[in-house]
Amino acid sequence: MKIVLALISPRRGGPSGPSAELLQVYIDRSARYTPCEQRVFPTEAKLLSFLEESAARTRPHFVLADSTGRQLSSEDIAATFTRPLDAGTQLLVLGIGPADGWSPAALARADTTLSFGRITLPHELAAVVAAEQIYRALTIRAGHPYHGGH
Repeated sequence: MKIVLALISPRRGGPSGPSAELLQVYIDRSARYTPCEQRVFPTEAKLLSFLEESAARTRPHFVLADSTGRQLSSEDIAATFTRPLDAGTQLLVLGIGPADGWSPAALARADTTLSFGRITLPHELAAVVAAEQIYRALTIRAGHPYHGGH
């Protein structure tokens, strides 16, 4: 399975500076377990088009980070990623953004909507949190000691 961390960023090319460096650290770590990358989309519509174009043998599994989503533990997030993997899903997309929230169409297309808590995070920081949780989920699945139950 391939994992894409999808960021909606109409004004910029995505994270920069220290957040970009940390984001890349977690993407690279995750890639040790499964192909993983980040992609920046200028609009939500472009991301939804990417999902439709990416359908191959299986439909992409679409996870949205949204303040209205369920707050999950790291173990629950790992299960959210593991179920599609075990079902043979070829692509999992975790979406961050847009700044004004997801449209009803995107929320309807989402297979899972999760929240990183009730606080508001800047997109660059939310992307780093998402990338770290992807890595954590993969290490939980692999039985690696990184998670350590905390």
